[in-house]
Amino acid sequence: MAERDLYRNRDFIPDFDAIMAETEARSRAFAETARVERSVSYGETPRQSFDLVFPPDPAPGAPLHMFIHGGYWRAGSKEAHTLVAAPVLGAGGIAALVGYDLMPGTRLAGIVAQIRCAARHLVAMAPELGADPARFTVSGHSAGAHLASLLASEAPGDAGPVDLPEVRGMLLVSGIYDLSGIPGSFLKDEAKMTHEEARDWSPLLAGHRRGSLRIITRGGEETLPFQHQAVALNALLERDAQSTELRSERGLNHLSIVFDLADPGAPLGRRLRDLVASS
Repeated sequence: MAERDLYRNRDFIPDFDAIMAETEARSRAFAETARVERSVSYGETPRQSFDLVFPPDPAPGAPLHMFIHGGYWRAGSKEAHTLVAAPVLGAGGIAALVGYDLMPGTRLAGIVAQIRCAARHLVAMAPELGADPARFTVSGHSAGAHLASLLASEAPGDAGPVDLPEVRGMLLVSGIYDLSGIPGSFLKDEAKMTHEEARDWSPLLAGHRRGSLRIITRGGEETLPFQHQAVALNALLERDAQSTELRSERGLNHLSIVFDLADPGAPLGRRLRDLVASS
């Protein structure tokens, strides 16, 4: 019997498709209860845009939070993750759910550049949204956590100093921080990531900037790469005397963890709310 690919989450989550469908359904339902401004452009293609979700009565100088969806850089959408805005709104914040172009049509360096551009664009427009640009926080799930981490770090693929936004804190959920296993994984024909890209854009090989709290978590039921890489990134930051917090979400897998992230009453959702509120 062939060894199972530990990156192929579908093989380890029996109700994979049902959870994906439920995530989209909950996002549609939440969007009906909130003020949502769809597809605000930050770049040249349709996917280079973000959805803004506003609390009922935003106070002047509200916190601003950006969420980056996952999908192994080759799938996923911001619209399917509107539910994650709930804890942000619970903290009185404005949520921005960010889209980006996908592999293999867009190379990983281009996706990283898009996310950085989106963050700069969002911070620049904060005053017109009624938000405080100094109260900017970020979260991401899976590949989105990988991309979020590069908003406060310079990777080997960066040719020189990078124009990065000031991020007060970030919540990295079920991220991939060592990309070396991706080119040979089940994704080789879907994302077509090269070994050079994996080396150039691995957060575990990056230099991480000071000043941002990194909260690193993963589901207790996730496979070993997600477990080990969360611990490794936390250790790297601790060795550099960075502000970091390592968590594990008991009983959750790579998909069900999004439900807790989106629930203001669940432990992870409360942590997101508190991160936004304290920014």
